[in-house]
Amino acid sequence: MSQLPKELSYFELRLQELLNTSFPEKASDQKFIMQRSALADTTYEDAFRAGYSIDECNSIANEVLFEGLHFSRFDTIFQVVCHEFDSLMADDTLRPFALKMLPVCEPVFATYELTDDFAYSYEFDKLYTELTGTIAIWIGENGL
Repeated sequence: MSQLPKELSYFELRLQELLNTSFPEKASDQKFIMQRSALADTTYEDAFRAGYSIDECNSIANEVLFEGLHFSRFDTIFQVVCHEFDSLMADDTLRPFALKMLPVCEPVFATYELTDDFAYSYEFDKLYTELTGTIAIWIGENGL
């Protein structure tokens, strides 16, 4: 007899969607997904029992669910690829190329303190420029 697939919780689905889109390097980390979504679920239930409104419960649970996931390295690389290198490749190859650049660009990210609000800091422009240079050098050495 075949087993039915496990039904995902609301918080698991929301987190998985974000990870698939913006944090592909974490998208298969089931332990992280299960722990974070369970914590968000417990947080929601606790807030509900404490008398918070549904909207407030969702907001509190989302803070827990998405903690540390507001600045995406992948989204930043994808933004650079789309804005600076889109004329070099077809639209359907931009995302796969950005995925390929994620490990290449890791040393650049390592030199910054990446917080949830980093994209709004003055350092972001410097990071963007360094990523552009790193990707341009990689393309020059390896081609597309």
